[in-house]
Amino acid sequence: MPNQPVSDTPLTGMNLRVRHLTRFHYDGPVLDSYNDARLCPVSDPLQRCASFNLRLDPQVPIHTHHDFYLNRVDHFELHQPHEVLEVEAVSHVETRLDPRGCPPTGLTLDSLNLPEVHENYFDFVVESKFVTQNVAIWREAVDIIGQEVQDIWADAVKIGHHVHSIFAYDPDWTHVHTNASEALKDRRGVCQDYAHVMIALCRSQGIPARYVSGYFYNGKTGDENEASHAWMEIFLPTYGWKAWDPTHNREADSRYVKLAIGRDYDDAKPVSGRFRGKGRQHMDVIVQIRLPHDTTTLTRVG
Repeated sequence: MPNQPVSDTPLTGMNLRVRHLTRFHYDGPVLDSYNDARLCPVSDPLQRCASFNLRLDPQVPIHTHHDFYLNRVDHFELHQPHEVLEVEAVSHVETRLDPRGCPPTGLTLDSLNLPEVHENYFDFVVESKFVTQNVAIWREAVDIIGQEVQDIWADAVKIGHHVHSIFAYDPDWTHVHTNASEALKDRRGVCQDYAHVMIALCRSQGIPARYVSGYFYNGKTGDENEASHAWMEIFLPTYGWKAWDPTHNREADSRYVKLAIGRDYDDAKPVSGRFRGKGRQHMDVIVQIRLPHDTTTLTRVG
């Protein structure tokens, strides 16, 4: 999603209907494929998934489990030749305002070691597949916040402002395999790159930061694919995880719908898998997000 201005923060929670269609088509028949979908919105204190339906074409059994980061994963396999695969998720989500109030100030890295902190945040302070670490990332973070973290949330927000200010939104510049170091060097990319770079800068200073995949309701029903989005979260001792969107340079609010979390994009892919067959795989994605009173139906495309 481009870093365009957004409307004022909503004063209440929202009811949102989401349709996410992924269509794979192949150059030739695929003998079999193995797939994972992380498309069911989470239910937590900030949102409730009221309903969720997953449609597959060809239709095969779905086996549901939760991964290492407790994301719901719907696994399915196709063992007959096919040239097209459709994965369609339709959800109704109720989002809420954050009841915790404003994030606490004055927390230093020492507060992560308090005895009352039981969160397993350790995976979110180290390097991962797309959140790489090097001297350039560390140096840029130090230039932003100084030699050491004075306030976890305030310093993370400074980093978020910095990423937003130096980046140009360019959907044609990067791809899903671009890592944080590459994105920071070019200073161009999409929401995934904004999130990876902010996470990398935070982790380089010891601030726990994780990746979030989901949707953002921008009210523009004519611009459907802008709804699919990515942002990040910071861990604050005694408070919990708090979301920041570096693409829009703001805290996430009730317009955001969370699907999955992880160290980076690789842990939270909405749809992933592998196949056996000749030729290449091509993917089309359509995302629609609506308010309940919107008379535009979430109909199947194609």
